[in-house]
Amino acid sequence: MKRRTATAGLALGAVGALGAATPVRSQPATKLYRIGILGLTSRAEVAGPQPRSRSTQALLSGMRELGYIYGEHFVTEARGADSKPERFAAVAAELAALPLDVIVGSGPTLPALKQATMTIPIVMAASLDPVGVGLVQSLARPGGNITGLSLQSLDTVGKRLELLKEVVPGPAPMAVMWNGDSLLNWQAAVAAARVRGWKLQSIEVRDAARIDEAFKAAIDAHAGSVVVFGAGVLFPHARQVAQAAAGSRLPAIYELRNYVDAGGLMSYGADINEIWRRAAVFVHKILKGAKPADLPVEQPTDFELVISLKTAKALGLSISHALLLRADEVIS
Repeated sequence: MKRRTATAGLALGAVGALGAATPVRSQPATKLYRIGILGLTSRAEVAGPQPRSRSTQALLSGMRELGYIYGEHFVTEARGADSKPERFAAVAAELAALPLDVIVGSGPTLPALKQATMTIPIVMAASLDPVGVGLVQSLARPGGNITGLSLQSLDTVGKRLELLKEVVPGPAPMAVMWNGDSLLNWQAAVAAARVRGWKLQSIEVRDAARIDEAFKAAIDAHAGSVVVFGAGVLFPHARQVAQAAAGSRLPAIYELRNYVDAGGLMSYGADINEIWRRAAVFVHKILKGAKPADLPVEQPTDFELVISLKTAKALGLSISHALLLRADEVIS
């Protein structure tokens, strides 16, 4: 059941509103724009006018809302990393070698794109911490050829721990699954847990083939629950992660709702699909002549709490009425 509309509101970092983009509906097509897309999964997931990836679908939906027609005003050149971070550099270089007007990529792929080109404009779709990882000079004045949207995941780490502890109280440690792409998240979790006096168990997952092994390690560490950071190798395998959590009987919280849609217990964070839809505005502005260096980075201001009652029941958990009332969406 839907508690309230849960679209992620977005605001500009450090400066005012970005301003409404002017649609192109009344303008004849003078050029077929070429938009590069670098996906975490396979090329088939993100390619063409009807991609299977929900995030890429959201981007194309945003383009349609601005009046762009696929095949008439623009086409996409898609590449996928096949859920292998070690391929980011190679596929980024492939895209950078093409005659593109702009490239759209998500957090884990962005450092590789930055290395691949300093000339093609790049739109970030959900960077974890664009200033902290050196993608932009500042949110207000990005500089260089990169701008777009941040995920602000670090700001929600403490809240995520609190929500999980509310569902699974007690002294048992919380296992935290992370990888190189979510190192900053792990560090934020350590800081948040220290202040609250909670114990964490670090479980680094460097390879998707080790997802089941990671949950076994959580059980061996006598963890009572699990925090999963979705960046890098884990995000493309949301269903496998959710199934492994269910099989281990460990309640887990995620930063993105995709995991709950795949069978996970609960998530708290920005709406990743809304961020990709909003990325179309940046693409539009760049196609019309704006420079990435001058387009302030947007930050989400609203975050959604999604809870699966079905998964809670399967785990034998009782979710309090008070927490359910606070949820943006409850899946029964």
